[in-house]
Amino acid sequence: MPLHPPYRSGPAPDPAHVVVVGGGISGLAAGAAVRRERPDVTVTVLEGSPTIGGKLALAEVGGITVDVGAEAMLNRRPEAVALAEASGLRDRIVHPRTTNAALWSRGRMVPMPRTMMGVPLDTRLLAESGVISKAGLARAALDAVLPATHIDDRDVSIGWLVEERFGKEVVDRLVEPLLGGVYAGHAREISARAAVPQVVALLDRDRSLMRAAAAATGERPADDVPVFAGLVGGVGQLPAAVAGAAGLVVRTGAVVRDLARAGEGGWNLVVGSTHDPEIVHADAVVLATPAHATGRLLADVVPDAALELARVETASMAVITLAFREREVPDALRSGDTSGFLVPPVDRHQVKAATYSFSKWAWVREAGRGDGEGNDVLVLRCSIGRHREEQVLQVDDAELVQTALEELADAVGLCVRPVDSHVQRWGGGLPQYAVGHLERVRHIREAVARVPGLAVCGATYDGLGIPACISSAEKAATQVLAALPARGE
Repeated sequence: MPLHPPYRSGPAPDPAHVVVVGGGISGLAAGAAVRRERPDVTVTVLEGSPTIGGKLALAEVGGITVDVGAEAMLNRRPEAVALAEASGLRDRIVHPRTTNAALWSRGRMVPMPRTMMGVPLDTRLLAESGVISKAGLARAALDAVLPATHIDDRDVSIGWLVEERFGKEVVDRLVEPLLGGVYAGHAREISARAAVPQVVALLDRDRSLMRAAAAATGERPADDVPVFAGLVGGVGQLPAAVAGAAGLVVRTGAVVRDLARAGEGGWNLVVGSTHDPEIVHADAVVLATPAHATGRLLADVVPDAALELARVETASMAVITLAFREREVPDALRSGDTSGFLVPPVDRHQVKAATYSFSKWAWVREAGRGDGEGNDVLVLRCSIGRHREEQVLQVDDAELVQTALEELADAVGLCVRPVDSHVQRWGGGLPQYAVGHLERVRHIREAVARVPGLAVCGATYDGLGIPACISSAEKAATQVLAALPARGE
């Protein structure tokens, strides 16, 4: 089996060597965390695709480079913004111009009422929004008088919990579109404890879930602390910045096909094709790959974890980015302060959400400025695809673009052809946090922890957002650092 420098199948290189499998933000953050604590350690990131970044990706649409994957970071958690700052991007951090969202519900565009992950905070505001019917409002009002809901140590779906308190319509019209936007999943299947632990924590505070949610919202950070952050030029800049600032050795097109304990200690990874394989030796390994890929690599070394990972289902989706001439966009759309809209799946539309990037991000609007002759460009994006509904994605890109255009015409009266479009498909990109997910993650981590010098991280475990992925990566880094030889050994 041919070997290529600097890797060999003998003793581990000096200094210590950590290999991270997977070049998404989780893998890069894990590598950066290792280097932050141990600058003497060489960290190699092996990424099977041609580029790093995973679901943080950029593309040019209508002459503007924009995000075609994740486009915002939760600002009220510290991990993502801190990593951006540490990677030299402090001056590029910005916050949305608006986060006011709407709902395209029952054929009308209505304002999204304030909720905590779909739990209504105010009966009057819920009624004024027009989202819920009179019968639905009457059922939701029972939350104030129903006996307290106790789930003890059980896990239940967020859909079951909200329906128990407020009725089916609140789940269908509020919770489903919110969770569909985040998880591309279904509220009645997604674990409440894994996806919305803040809602579960309210159950012991008040018999009424609405009162408890309203009180808890009042305890959250002040309104002048932005909920989200982004980067001028796109969040997709973060992966390269992290890799560069941390001094990671990055190899793309490096598919890891096998993982095994090395007889002399550490790990051997088989990289590349079956015709030209390479052995890469490491003192420790972090697997920052999707659940099924991680399970495949763990099949021989940690079979218990591999079995659990095989049971994690995923959803596929597509982001359709569209660029329009500003002069052709309806006045109400281009001059509004709405960041986009969500769509309840019960209405059976294929578009599940739309983001008005030109309205949400000042830098996107500025980047679309033309020559002053009416050639300004406005960029927006739609997402299509939910768990177990992959058939809607089994068409070519042109058909997905046409579907998005037809539904935008129905939703907001945008009835013109774009000057450019881009379709980004994320096949199996969103792990589903089914009921019992936290227990499954606990079993996986306990099994992996019994094997020194090995850790896992990524969106499968602690949350899909960028900060949650970074937190997961930092846990993995701490785990493998403990197995490395001390400096100078």
